[in-house]
Amino acid sequence: MKHFIAIILLACISFTPADKVSSRFKTPAGYQQVAVAPGSFGAYLQNLPLLPAGTRTKTYAGDIARTDPYTAAVIDISIGSQDLQQCADAVMRLRAEYLFQRQDYKAISFNFTSGFKCDFEHYANGYRYSNNRWILKAKKDYSYASFMRYMTLVFSYAGTLSLEKELKPVTNADELKAGDVFIRGGSPGHCFIILDVAENASHKKVFLLAQSFMPAQNIQVLQNDSPWFALGQTANIPYGELMDKKYLKRF
Repeated sequence: MKHFIAIILLACISFTPADKVSSRFKTPAGYQQVAVAPGSFGAYLQNLPLLPAGTRTKTYAGDIARTDPYTAAVIDISIGSQDLQQCADAVMRLRAEYLFQRQDYKAISFNFTSGFKCDFEHYANGYRYSNNRWILKAKKDYSYASFMRYMTLVFSYAGTLSLEKELKPVTNADELKAGDVFIRGGSPGHCFIILDVAENASHKKVFLLAQSFMPAQNIQVLQNDSPWFALGQTANIPYGELMDKKYLKRF
């Protein structure tokens, strides 16, 4: 009998839906989730796994992050042991993870602040960066470990200034969607990425935001009084003024 009960419990555990962005954050009353295309970047972001509810946002060094009071959830993704994966780096990491998962290696490419184009295919084929040029030094390696070494390189030389130049302006802010980025390049600059969007009958949109910060920390889903933010309403969070259409861009 005990063996039978154990089998049932295991079966229930096996079919428990994963805790992810779209399942934890229900849309506000009167709103419906804006549909995204299967396999799209938006769909990937909606399905990002989350650490257990109540998990605090920590820095790369294991300390409680100063942004922890604004935590709605923590995304279950590594942050490394160096002060590298900050705000723009987190956005690039999510975009690159999506493309790597799809094996769209040619599309994984980011510019350094110097203007150098750092693409994953060069790195995976054994080339290494040196003084704004590639030098062949290693064997071909398209593994995930190689991908993460490439991302560490990107984190070291790219930032909000370079990413802002790469992204395309969103000409119609009413069409904002999951995957769009609020960004202002600078030193320091900052950026947020939209994880999910909901809309009401009047076509007003609200959205979930994620960020990293300085020093490097977990990628956190943000909240003010609510985890749902609206365009043009300055949120009471650091850099909340960036929730303006003039800062809205897209990959």
